[in-house]
Amino acid sequence: MKNIKRQTAFGCWYHKYLDKFLPAYALLSMIFCWVFNCCIYSGTQLALGNQYHYDFTTALDRQVPFVKEWILIYVVCYVFWAVNYILVAREGKEHWYRFITAEMLSKIICGLFFIFLPTTNVRPEVVGEDFCSWLVRLIYSVDAPYNLFPSIHCLVSWYCYIGIRKSKKIPVWYQCFSCIFAVLVCASTQFTKQHYLVDIAGGVFIAQVCYTCMKRLNVYQKIESCFEWINRKVFGITE
Repeated sequence: MKNIKRQTAFGCWYHKYLDKFLPAYALLSMIFCWVFNCCIYSGTQLALGNQYHYDFTTALDRQVPFVKEWILIYVVCYVFWAVNYILVAREGKEHWYRFITAEMLSKIICGLFFIFLPTTNVRPEVVGEDFCSWLVRLIYSVDAPYNLFPSIHCLVSWYCYIGIRKSKKIPVWYQCFSCIFAVLVCASTQFTKQHYLVDIAGGVFIAQVCYTCMKRLNVYQKIESCFEWINRKVFGITE
């Protein structure tokens, strides 16, 4: 455990019980990433609800069948995201801050697309009283068919893979699983008719480019400095 010079009551409790699970340096920045994502995604939806939205559905998109069972992958991926982001955080402070800097940059890029190229699609009518039909209707009701390009579902799922790829701490089998599951999430966006095919390419491409750039640049240091200042206020000073 780290040697604490001065600590807050919360910092003492966190370092004692949770730091080994999720390092203290990552907690607040991880929460911020989630809030930032919600602001980008929901904020642009609210702001542009009355704007004209483009439908980029192609003939190839129409050939992909609607398969309601894929909604299970689409929903379970939220657990996948949480687990893998924690694993990324445990890779080390520098790796984590490079990762979230890329993540936030990609969300800004997505937000610009949502504002200047708002998109929509026509969803199928879902009939049936089984669980998967009910779950699809629930997702449709809480997630309006806007902000499709690029797909944040695909973007975040790809981050979950590349963030732990080539890790020396994580078993190779789980790295392979993360790659496969990320691909399955991308497929689920098509079979549930939540996205176009081009949305997959856009999400994965933006994630990969931003991640690669932040692995080579030191922009992350500015983000790290901001969160480290906040962490000192919340957890105390560590050495």
